[in-house]
Amino acid sequence: MITFANPLGLLALLAIPVVLAIHFLQRKARQLPVSTLFLLERTQRDAASDRRIERLIPSIPLWMQLLAVLILTWFLTEPRFQKYHRIQRVAIVIDSSASMAVFKASAIGKLNEVIPSLQGSASALVLTVLEAAPTRPKLYSGSSLAELTAILGKWQPLDGLTDPSQALRLARSLVSREGTVIYLTDTPSPNLPFEVKQIAVGEAIENVGFTGVSFTTLEGTLVWRALVKNYGKLNAERSWLIQSSRGKSDARSIRLEPGALMTLQSTFPTDGKDVKVVLTEDRFALDDVLPMIAPQPKQLAIFTATSPPFEKLTQKLLRSLEATIPSNDPASCDLSLASFNPLKPILPPGNSIVFVEDRTRAGAYLRGGIVAVAHPFLDGLNWQALLIRETIELDQQASDTVLLWQDKRPLIFLREASGKRQLCFNFDLQHSNAENLPAFIVLLHRFAESIRERKITPSTENFETGQPVHITADTHLPLRLSATDVQGMPIPITANSKTAPLTPGFLTATQGESKLLDAAVVFADPREADFNECASSEEETTAQSSTLERHTKSDPLWRFGLLVLLAAMLVSWSFTSAKVFA
Repeated sequence: MITFANPLGLLALLAIPVVLAIHFLQRKARQLPVSTLFLLERTQRDAASDRRIERLIPSIPLWMQLLAVLILTWFLTEPRFQKYHRIQRVAIVIDSSASMAVFKASAIGKLNEVIPSLQGSASALVLTVLEAAPTRPKLYSGSSLAELTAILGKWQPLDGLTDPSQALRLARSLVSREGTVIYLTDTPSPNLPFEVKQIAVGEAIENVGFTGVSFTTLEGTLVWRALVKNYGKLNAERSWLIQSSRGKSDARSIRLEPGALMTLQSTFPTDGKDVKVVLTEDRFALDDVLPMIAPQPKQLAIFTATSPPFEKLTQKLLRSLEATIPSNDPASCDLSLASFNPLKPILPPGNSIVFVEDRTRAGAYLRGGIVAVAHPFLDGLNWQALLIRETIELDQQASDTVLLWQDKRPLIFLREASGKRQLCFNFDLQHSNAENLPAFIVLLHRFAESIRERKITPSTENFETGQPVHITADTHLPLRLSATDVQGMPIPITANSKTAPLTPGFLTATQGESKLLDAAVVFADPREADFNECASSEEETTAQSSTLERHTKSDPLWRFGLLVLLAAMLVSWSFTSAKVFA
């Protein structure tokens, strides 16, 4: 295959009509036999009045000049011949965010339009298609546009807002510097790295959808409250209804101004399953259906064994924790609250929070800097305002993990043994300002929630799509996860999945005969539901000049052509000059 690196060189062919015109205008001498000289003057007058344009007379100069024009045109177009077994590699990174679902058909059509032009002068084109989410496997690797189209037809973009930098870096490494990397998205991004070409296929559309749900109990009745937002720039009218396995309610109309939020509220229908709140469908359907389930978190059985000075603190903690029940058995409870008295130095056997109780007169305030270690319980907490007086201490063990130090004294440490945890406060709270610090109550809540999380018992919860999900189960029995979308169709999910499905619907976890989790999964990402920044744009994606030089070679006979050109010019000049001097 021949490719012209400079197609404008074909303009040199315009010299052909110029050469022909010159030869048309050449006059042929007319031979007039005469018998007497007095007729000569009349003959000259006739010749002078003869036509200037004659019929084209073939001649060696004419053919040599035309040959010279053709050879010169060949040189100016810079012909290049295809090298054999040359491959052009192209990596395409596709934005996998949920908003791309609206423009999926446009994205596939644009790829079918652009990809054929990317091969350029190469003998073959190899495509690698990745999602912008860096942890996803390749969508496609091959050279068939039909196969790629079929795969993208089944592809479902469901991720949240994703930074494509890592995927673009991987794509560039796969095709090297000579390859082409394209980023396909619905929202143009300025200044993409790694010499990436961008194609955007989005447009601003109107969208109304749910942004979340909450639950409260009013007069003993469970009430749900859902937020609905109009992301568009126009007034929107929608209708909504409640749907469950027992039927559906009457539709109600709502009207929202641009950017407005509205709260929908109703009692939860406890007599049905697969409860959903359904909005009028629009182009972005993920946030038009709100699955929900009556929340029932794991209950914590708490045994209280603190002395009277800590009774107020204990009651305050119990009121702030959700889903707790009192227990009278320290051996079977989930969590104990106890105070340490040197006269009774026996600590609870199971999970517990222990406070030091010093009935003697406290000493001076402790001195030295307060240092918190890196631990999930203390992440983001500020303890610098803590003031503590000198009191008795707990007997610390070598296996204890100190969470908070003041100088060389451990203030808070974590003790773990036989699967049980104890959070020990190594100072008397009565002689400190710990109860006034937000970090103190947050630490207690985090510890209590960690105990709740490790408890193996059924629960019902509401998750957002992609939210981390921790299911505590017996390690000796297999765990089964099953999920369905809002239409009741099964969703693929693995037993070791650590997150909720990316598709709204319902999630169930069972082990043996016990159901450990019943959950509703709702899409509530306002960043992906807002299409105001979506737009279309396209950068030049055809084969570059460097690609042309890499996959082709110049004319190997150019030297021979140059000699022919010089020879043609010399022959033309020699015949023309001979006629002139003759």
